[in-house]
Amino acid sequence: MKKYAKYLFPIFLFSTNAYAKEDISFGKLANGQEAFLYTLKNNKNTEIKITNYGGIVTSIILPDKKGNISDIVLGFDNLQEYVKNSPYFGSIVGRYGNRIAKGVFHLNGKTYKLATNNGVNHLHGGKVGFDKVIWNAKKFESKEGKGLELNYTSKDGEEGYPGNLKINVKYVLTDNNELKIYYQANTDKTTIINPTNHSYFNLFGSGDILSNKLMINANYYTPIDSVSITTGKLEKVAGTPFDFRKPKYIGKNINDKNTQLSYGKGYDHNFVLNGKIGKLKLAATVTESKSGRKMEMYTTEPGLQFYSGNFLDGSFKGKNEQVYKNRYGFCLEAQHYPDSPNKPSFPTTVLKPNQTYKQLTIYKFGLM
Repeated sequence: MKKYAKYLFPIFLFSTNAYAKEDISFGKLANGQEAFLYTLKNNKNTEIKITNYGGIVTSIILPDKKGNISDIVLGFDNLQEYVKNSPYFGSIVGRYGNRIAKGVFHLNGKTYKLATNNGVNHLHGGKVGFDKVIWNAKKFESKEGKGLELNYTSKDGEEGYPGNLKINVKYVLTDNNELKIYYQANTDKTTIINPTNHSYFNLFGSGDILSNKLMINANYYTPIDSVSITTGKLEKVAGTPFDFRKPKYIGKNINDKNTQLSYGKGYDHNFVLNGKIGKLKLAATVTESKSGRKMEMYTTEPGLQFYSGNFLDGSFKGKNEQVYKNRYGFCLEAQHYPDSPNKPSFPTTVLKPNQTYKQLTIYKFGLM
C-alpha cells in the first residue's frame, strides 16, 4: 500500500473542553455503554453534530442562498433509531466498506470467512462493523479548525478479520466550510482495510435528490453483477448513463433501460477517479439550484461509490418526523474498489504491520 504525503495529515495542536456545554448524552446501548453527541461550529454559521456511536455524522446544518438554515444529511433524532434499523446513515463503515463476494478472501495462503450480511455477501464490515460500536472520543482545536478525534481497536478475529487493528478518525470543521475526515490505522497482523463515511446528503434538506446536479471526475466505473459484486473489469463511462464528467441532473438517466442500473435499482456503483492514489484530488461536485448550495468532494482514495438512495422506501422516519422516501438522499463514499481482495488487478487494500493506512476526504460546502 502506497504511503501518502505527510503534509496531508498534520499534527493537531491541543485538546480543549471549551465546548463541553454543547456535548450531551445521546443515550445508552443495551450493554450499558453511553453514547455522546458532539457539536462543531465555525464562523460561517455551519454546525455539525457527531456521535461516538459509529462515528455518525447526525447533522450538518448550514445556510442557503437566502440565509435560511437546513440540515443537509439524513439521520435520526435519537440513538435508539440508529441502533434499531439504520441504513448506515452518516456512519464510519469498516473494516471494509462496500462488498466482499460471499464474505471470503485469501491472504498469505489462508482463507478468511467474514460475516455475510448482504445476501450471500459481506457488506460494510459485517454484522457489527465500525458503525455499531462506541468509539473513544475527544474534541480538539487546531490551526485547521475545530474537531473530534475518534479511536477504536478492532480485535483480531472481529467479524472474521485478521489482526488487532487500531484506527483513528479525525473530523475537522474549518472556517472555509470544509468537513475534513482524516483516517489512520495500524495492525499487528497483515489484514485488509477500506473504511469510509456513509453520509446521505440532500442539499435542499428535503424531498428527492433527482434535481441535484452531479459531476464525478471519472472516465471509468466498475460494473457489477446481479448481486452487486464488481466483475473485475473497468468500463468507460462515455456513452452510458454513468457519464457524469460534465454536471448533469442525478435523475436525467436514472430510469434508463440499462442492465447496470437495473442491478443497482439506480446508481450504486464505484467510479474510478482520475488522478493518483494517495494524492488529494477533486472527486465530485454537487449543486442544488433552489437552495443555491454547492458541495465539493476531494479525496486521496482511488474510488468513489455513488449511491442514489434506491433502497429508501418510506419506512424510515427521520429527524423532525421527516419520512425518507425513495431517492431522498445520495451518498458519495471515498473508497478502494469493492471486492478488491478478490480482484488482483484492483489497487490493493492489504495493510501490513510495518505500514500505516492513511486517507483524507474533504466535503466542502458553499453557494453556487
